[in-house]
Amino acid sequence: MRKIFIGFAIITILVLGIIGFFYSKILCLILAIIFVPLIILGIIDLLQTKQTIRRNFPVLGRMRYFMETIRPGIQQYFVESDTNGAPFNRLQRTLVYARSKKQTNTVPFGTQLNVYEQGYEWINHSVNPIDMHKADFNPKVIIGSRQCLQKYAASMFNISAMSFGSLSKNAIMALNEGAKMGGFYHNTGEGGLSPYHLQGDGDVVWNIGTGYFSARNADGTFSELEFEKRATLQNVKMVEIKFSQGAKPGHGGILPKEKVTDEIANIRLVSKGQDIISPPFHTAFTNAFELMHFVAKLRKLSGGKPIGIKICIGQKAQFIAICKAMVQTNTLLDFITVDGGEGGTGAAPLEFTDHVGMPLRDAIAFVHDALVGYNLKNEIKIICSGKIVSGFDIVRSLAIGADLCNSARGMMFALGCIQALECNTNSCPTGVATQKEHLVKGLVVAEKNIRVANYHKETVKSAVELMCAAGIKHPDDVGRNVMHKRVDEHNIKTYEDLYPEMETGNLLTENTIPENWKKHLQIANVEKW
Repeated sequence: MRKIFIGFAIITILVLGIIGFFYSKILCLILAIIFVPLIILGIIDLLQTKQTIRRNFPVLGRMRYFMETIRPGIQQYFVESDTNGAPFNRLQRTLVYARSKKQTNTVPFGTQLNVYEQGYEWINHSVNPIDMHKADFNPKVIIGSRQCLQKYAASMFNISAMSFGSLSKNAIMALNEGAKMGGFYHNTGEGGLSPYHLQGDGDVVWNIGTGYFSARNADGTFSELEFEKRATLQNVKMVEIKFSQGAKPGHGGILPKEKVTDEIANIRLVSKGQDIISPPFHTAFTNAFELMHFVAKLRKLSGGKPIGIKICIGQKAQFIAICKAMVQTNTLLDFITVDGGEGGTGAAPLEFTDHVGMPLRDAIAFVHDALVGYNLKNEIKIICSGKIVSGFDIVRSLAIGADLCNSARGMMFALGCIQALECNTNSCPTGVATQKEHLVKGLVVAEKNIRVANYHKETVKSAVELMCAAGIKHPDDVGRNVMHKRVDEHNIKTYEDLYPEMETGNLLTENTIPENWKKHLQIANVEKW
C-alpha cells in the first residue's frame, strides 16, 4: 500500500503538471486543491512512526481512527436496542428525559423486558393498596442520632456526590437551584465547597475526601479552621467523610490538569498545573478508633450537624471495625452513604470501574445487617447510590435496607447529558462535565434547574405510587419481602430469602453471632485497618 501511494502521488503530480501546462491552469488549480492536501497527509503518515496503520496505509489508515471516534455515537443511536445499552440503556435515559421535561412517560403495548429471564425483579402489590390521592408525595427521612443537635429532614431522593471541576459551574448551579426548588439536598462531591454550591441556596451535604479540599492546610492535612468556617454555613446541612466511591474504591479521586483552572485551584486550596489526585487514604485518622474521635470533632466544629461517612464496601472486617468502634467509644455516625461498585460519573481506571468494590444491593444488605447486629440501626440512616434513576430503583434499595437514595448520573441526564462517555476528556458536548467555556455556555441554568426539580418530583412520585400499590405508607416501612427476583427459569425468591435479616444485637454476644459472620468479627480491629 505504501508503494501504491508513492506511485499515486508521483502520477498525480505529473498529471497536474501536464494539465496546467498544456490545458487549463484553472482546472489544474481545482484538482490541486483536492489532491495535494491528500498527498501531504500521506507523506506525513509515511514519515511518522507512532501508528503502524497510518504508516502502512497512508491516508486510508486514518479512516480507522475516524471510525473509532464516531463508533460510540453510531452504537448508541443506530445499533443498540432500547434495553441493551450501557451503562444506562435507552429506556432508562428516555425515562429521565421525559420526567425532567414533564412529558408523557407512560409506555404502550406492555413491557419490553423478558419477565422469565434470570434476574428479572418485581414488586408484590396489595389487594388493599393505599389511596394515592391521600398519599404523601414528599416523604421526609429524619437524619440525626441522639448525639446530633441539628437533625435534618431529607428527601428520599437526592443529588449524589459530583464535584465542581468534574462538573461545570453551570451544571453545579443548575443542580443546586433544582435542589432548592424541589426541597432535596445536593452533595458537593469531594472537590470542595464552591460558591456555585451556595448561590442557589439549596441544601448542601459537604463531602470531605482524603484531599480535604476546602478544608486543608498548605501541606494537604486537615484544617479545623477552614472546616469550621464552611461547615457552619446555613446551607451546609450535613457533612460526609468520604472513604471511597464506586467508580474507583481504594484509588483516590482524579481531576485531570486540563480541568484545573485558577478558580478550581483556589476553591480546593491547591496549586495549579498538575493533575489533582486525592490520596487513597485519610491522614486525619489511621484506624476506626481514631475515626470516631474525628467524627466527634467535626460534629463539635459544625455546631452539631449530622456527620456521616461515604463508603464503597470492600473488606467486610474493616466496616465491622467501624461498628465496633462506635459501640466502644459511644460515638455515633448519623448516616452512612453506601456507594455500589457499579457507581461512578468521572475518570477511573477500567479495572477499578469493572472489578473493585461490592455491588450496591449486596453492600446495602451487609451494612444494614451489621448495624442491626450491633444495635445501631435505630440511630443511623443508610443512604445509597449506584445506578438509581427510577422509582423502582428507589423502592428496591429501600427494600434491602436503605433509608433514602442519591443519584448522580440520573441527575446528569436531567441536565441534558447524552451519555457521550466523554466525562474524562474535558470535551463533554452538553456542557455538563467540562470546563471549556464555549461548551459550558450551552448549558442554560435557568432551563436546566427546572428539569432537575421536575425529574426529582416525578421520580419520588413514582416511588410513592409503587409503595401505595404495595400497601406501604412510608419509606421506613418497605421491607425485604416486598421485592421478588427470578433466580432461574423455574425459581423465584424474595429479597428476604436472598438476604436473610440479622436479629437485633446478634453481633454483640459470642453465642448469637451467625456462623458466616464470625471470621469477619474475629479479624475486625478498631486500632488497625
